[in-house]
Amino acid sequence: MKYILKLVIICSLLFSCGNNQNENLGSANLESDEINSFVSLKGLSKQRASEGSVNNGRTTDQGLSKKLIKNGYVAFETYDLAKTKETINDNVKTYKGYISSDNEHKSDDRISSTINVRIPSESFDVFLSEISKGIERFDNKNINIRDVTEQFLDIESRLKNKKKLENKYLEILQKAKTVREILDVERELGKLRQDIESTEGRLKYLSNQVSFSTLNITFYKLEANQTSFGRKIKEGFKNGFNNLKSFFIGVINIWPFIIIGFMVFYLFRKWRRKRKNK
Repeated sequence: MKYILKLVIICSLLFSCGNNQNENLGSANLESDEINSFVSLKGLSKQRASEGSVNNGRTTDQGLSKKLIKNGYVAFETYDLAKTKETINDNVKTYKGYISSDNEHKSDDRISSTINVRIPSESFDVFLSEISKGIERFDNKNINIRDVTEQFLDIESRLKNKKKLENKYLEILQKAKTVREILDVERELGKLRQDIESTEGRLKYLSNQVSFSTLNITFYKLEANQTSFGRKIKEGFKNGFNNLKSFFIGVINIWPFIIIGFMVFYLFRKWRRKRKNK
């Protein structure tokens, strides 16, 4: 029992030390005759972590392509909303992207559309160039590029180490002899697997952001703000009806005071008549 718990604790501590320093753990033999002391194992962990950091840095500098997230926003005026939207949709299909949102808004002086497009990163520049044809000027144009290579490598390295630790736990589980030992190892294994799923989710999200760039496109058409005589009459009737409704609602809200006012007025007139008769 103590032997199994010792193996679980040592694996957890080795993994914790390695994660803090981006270590690249090699396969370790956890047989009982090789576990001399926790101090010696901790020293070995630090040594491997240092070597792992050097190796990771060398890989980043030499062979790994950068992980870049590219996002953009453009806004411009158009004379034909339908044609502009058709051009955007056609190019989205051509470059194998997709539209994540599409909204339209109408005000007194303009009709505008806002479309969020996800485009494969390698096609972002040519897609932007295609939809920009015929645009006289941009009201707003902003392109951002964020380098997440270091963050990507860090998450990838942590995931790799967690999966190695999962294999260690499975080895320990095979050596467990009592129900108590099995439950203890499975509890730690369950926690680790939840952590692995969370890390895989973060890595998947980051990979998606790198693979697909986001472009927010806003385009609008100005409309002449001219109100006809007939429309003014119609709006006048509408406003008058609304004011009449508001008046009746106001009267209903103060009906107790109206009744009291009539009663006071009636008593006052009655009192004056009696006084005149005298």
